[in-house]
Amino acid sequence: MHNEELCKVLLPDWDLQRARKFMEDKEDLFRRLAAEQLKPVQGLRNLCKWIEEHGLKRAAVTNAPRPNAELIITMLDLTNFFEILVIGNECDRAKPFPDPYIRALQALELSYEHAFVFEHSVSGVKAGIAAGMPVVGLGTRNPEKLLLDAGASFVIKDFDDPKLWTALGDNQ
Repeated sequence: MHNEELCKVLLPDWDLQRARKFMEDKEDLFRRLAAEQLKPVQGLRNLCKWIEEHGLKRAAVTNAPRPNAELIITMLDLTNFFEILVIGNECDRAKPFPDPYIRALQALELSYEHAFVFEHSVSGVKAGIAAGMPVVGLGTRNPEKLLLDAGASFVIKDFDDPKLWTALGDNQ
């Protein structure tokens, strides 16, 4: 759920301004913890290298608040890797709606027929599928079955997973 939705569900008796402030504080805490504990998913560097070598366009598409997304991208040294950053709440509708992915496709001047998605969340898989793209599920957060049930083509445990490299046509 998005923070605005969480306010209504978790804090229904609070006035909206107080609930929003609580959620902002939660995001600040997340950023502090991320700064101490964030580590890249295994194989991320190899995948980024492969993507760059193949000249593929790329976007980061997330429902995370912009400060969180920018922090994570910076910490993982991906600032120059992604051509654009699309924030779900800055679109008409966030994931699970396709709007963030459609915005990314438009910005990259790509057809959904020439794109695919890596997603770790059920709402993200649904958004990618709704935008017409195949989705590779990243099973670091959600069970494989949930990602497959949401429509993922297949699920990998990390970016070194042989299933990924077979699908990419590159036996690492």
